[in-house]
Amino acid sequence: MRRPGKRTGKKRMLIIVNPYATTVSNRLKNLVVYALQGRFEVETVATEAQNHATEIGREVQDHGYDVVVAFGGDGTLNEVANGLAGTDVPVSMLPGGSTNVVCRTLGIPNDVVDATEHLLALADDWKPRKIDLGRVDSRYFVFSCGVGIDATVVKRVDAHPRLKSRAGPYYYSWAAISAFYRSYMLNPVRLRVDVNGKGIEGVTALAQNSDPFTYFASRPVRVCEGVGIDDGTLSLGVLKRAAVRDMPTLIPRLFSEKRAAGQHRQIEHIEDVTEATIESISQTKDGVARPFPVQVDGDYIGERTALSMGVTAEALTVIA
Repeated sequence: MRRPGKRTGKKRMLIIVNPYATTVSNRLKNLVVYALQGRFEVETVATEAQNHATEIGREVQDHGYDVVVAFGGDGTLNEVANGLAGTDVPVSMLPGGSTNVVCRTLGIPNDVVDATEHLLALADDWKPRKIDLGRVDSRYFVFSCGVGIDATVVKRVDAHPRLKSRAGPYYYSWAAISAFYRSYMLNPVRLRVDVNGKGIEGVTALAQNSDPFTYFASRPVRVCEGVGIDDGTLSLGVLKRAAVRDMPTLIPRLFSEKRAAGQHRQIEHIEDVTEATIESISQTKDGVARPFPVQVDGDYIGERTALSMGVTAEALTVIA
């Protein structure tokens, strides 16, 4: 990455490539770069480890780029967003993951060829805008943060990237069923969520900065309602228990446009959230708090016994 020099008249684009993302390859990267060079002065840099994209984002804030493009999945975008949050450097996306939630939410095509054409068209319609970022402790998230079952699923899927790539949403489904029966049917970690002056107990909590929560192939999966990516709030759902008898009525709601999952009797749904805290209320035999797993934007980030959530309005500049 070089410092800004003589301008060519084209906008300067830095593409941060995750070479380990589901659909990314050197051949595809080269084709994308060749196409984009028609309208942009393009440079690329590949990530080498977890959180490397965040480091790159912080390093290039003052390098004169007109746009920084995350080429990978939602996790790659999350890292880039954490590096460029609070700046006026626009961020865009090329879909290289298995789901690409944020691309679809912002109207960027989920096919990389179509997304490349979309970026080329934006060169003549350059309208950066601000979106909100959710926050869990000191980590930002773009569309979701999950604690409990959802994070356990992400942890299992991330541990087997080849199966994730080959089976896609079906592997997520298997991981969800497996996690539910192995980890949550018997003695799950119980949580207390304090939000908007209310205390709620449950086994899973999900915060959304946008809707939908994710996609199963082309079908949107909806959990929380009443939230937009630029409305200055989060929406929060808490699953109060994990029981087999609830699944036949809950799962269809996740795919329904008419019957909201947030209105299920075992989900406590809260809109207009700006701050919340979550803590474990389960203990080991030694009286120590049992930790719960956490994911942000589809990436597992470890375990906690307590955390705080919030939202930072207009934290990220995007081109979409």
